[in-house]
Amino acid sequence: MSPRPHLKSLTPTPGYRPPAEPAPAPGGSGAPKVAAEGVRSAVRPELHPGDGRRIVAMLHVTAPGRRTVPTATSVCVCGRDRSAVGHRRVLALIAEHAAHRTTCPLRHHAERTAA
Repeated sequence: MSPRPHLKSLTPTPGYRPPAEPAPAPGGSGAPKVAAEGVRSAVRPELHPGDGRRIVAMLHVTAPGRRTVPTATSVCVCGRDRSAVGHRRVLALIAEHAAHRTTCPLRHHAERTAA
């Protein structure tokens, strides 16, 4: 009896090849080219220029449905970060947020510098 021939032939693994590198730029500077010639690369102007105002405090209230429990968060850049769950607590947080608008040190500082 002759030995069975192998059904699969394994191809040899090619040797290690380092990853391709970009060709040097013409002119001998050695720096890779970023854009094609003739392509404008000017910085575009800001589409929505600001008017100097910025968000200092934010109140987010969630009341998804009739029979669900409402939630609220009150966050301010000065470091105030409060949250509430339930009808009475959410209403109290809304009142606290409104009161904080009159006492926030960042808001009063911004108003003084603008005047």
